[in-house]
Amino acid sequence: MEERGIRELSGTLLDERTVFTLHELCIACGVHAEIVIEMVEEGVLDPRGADPADWRFSGNAVTRAQKALKLARDLRVNWPGAALALDLLEEIERLRSHRHVAWRSERLRDPDD
Repeated sequence: MEERGIRELSGTLLDERTVFTLHELCIACGVHAEIVIEMVEEGVLDPRGADPADWRFSGNAVTRAQKALKLARDLRVNWPGAALALDLLEEIERLRSHRHVAWRSERLRDPDD
């Protein structure tokens, strides 16, 4: 019998507490700053800070930017369209999460179901 090799994976947890500069976001997404600036101008990304030198992006912005880039590349969606699509997808996820929490709460109150 052949032994299976164990592969080690590593990564970075991306959440609201993780913060990226414009330069770091560009590296994480593999794009030039001009692309990120366009995404900010069109509402895809919403950094903290007054100008690009001061911008700070949450870890969630990396995921959002990557999804927007994929929409633009694969489906040729423009930045405003990508922003709208991502907002709608995030709203659907919030509603699903809310529904799941409500369902679990109901099940805990009435365990006979």
